[in-house]
Amino acid sequence: MHLKAKHIVLVCSEFPPQPGGIGTHAHQVAHHLYQSGYGVTVITDMRSKSGEIERDFDAGLAFKVKRVKWRSWRIFMYLERLLTVFKHVKGAEVVLASGKFSLWSVGFFSLLFNNKYIAVVHGTEVNYKPILLKQSVTMALGRFNEVIAVSHFTKELISKLGIDRVTVIPNGYDPNVWQPKAARAISLVGSPKLITVGRVSERKGQLEVIKSLPTLLVFYPNIHYHCIGLADANTDCLYMAKQLGVMEHVTFHGVLDMAVLPAYVADSDIFVMLSSETDQGDVEGFGIAVIEANAMGIPAIGARGSGVEDAINDGVSGLLVPTKDATALKRAVDDILQHKDRFGTGALDWAEQHQWSHVIRRYVDVVEAES
Repeated sequence: MHLKAKHIVLVCSEFPPQPGGIGTHAHQVAHHLYQSGYGVTVITDMRSKSGEIERDFDAGLAFKVKRVKWRSWRIFMYLERLLTVFKHVKGAEVVLASGKFSLWSVGFFSLLFNNKYIAVVHGTEVNYKPILLKQSVTMALGRFNEVIAVSHFTKELISKLGIDRVTVIPNGYDPNVWQPKAARAISLVGSPKLITVGRVSERKGQLEVIKSLPTLLVFYPNIHYHCIGLADANTDCLYMAKQLGVMEHVTFHGVLDMAVLPAYVADSDIFVMLSSETDQGDVEGFGIAVIEANAMGIPAIGARGSGVEDAINDGVSGLLVPTKDATALKRAVDDILQHKDRFGTGALDWAEQHQWSHVIRRYVDVVEAES
């Protein structure tokens, strides 16, 4: 493919092979910008001590990845990261920043080099509660030529900082991984089968689903809730499940390999993400796992007042409900199960609009736009 004139440096706080939606997003943006004809270099951290899994992953990429080595003394990682960003930003025409530290460092170097600077904001990085931290992020964002928000929810958070030049571009998904014809070799227990994929945490809302199980069990005695992801808040969820007597209706699968994860999702009935804001300001900026489930033909139930609102076409690909309303959740489950074919078709159609081949065109428009 003929390369365009611009070379893009993407500075991000997360990147595969480690799990996480922000890292997956950065990987897909880098890959599809490269496929669109740009030169791409990614600057990110090495999360494993040996770096072996990162080197194996990077070896299969067509674009360059510069990793900051893991060190027990974090200050040395910060310094090396700044030096690495400095070396590569000065030779780039366009710089994308994704993640809190990336916004700070790229915002600082924008004082030194006359490049085009684009911030990608997911949500939490513009919703910190400490005043000084919030002001530092606001100052950094003020240095960017363009700001991209992954949802209208995130855009609203940015607007509260006094920044209004924001373009909303939703997250995308990889149709090569998530497709309705995925092998269904997995047989999950339960009827109906609810599922959440994501770090077990207050932000993802698994605890709220567990709290609603007693209400759901009255009408669905064989219901089962499957949680897949890192178990940060597992203790709270286990305690609540035991207190409510619903342990036999909940399974924590932990982190699953991508080779089998789509099959688990495909065998479920409804994807659920009852996201809520934490006391520290951590929020769900979009909820790409919702779209990935939709791509398997699985409709979703999500929380109002979060970025999940952008991930669900309410009444078509799924339904939106208040986070802490068990009765509303029960009604949503009823509605989807009663009209499963219609919601399944709506989920597939909605997901198709979020394929990266479509979404990346909007990134290209921002990259090519005159500042």
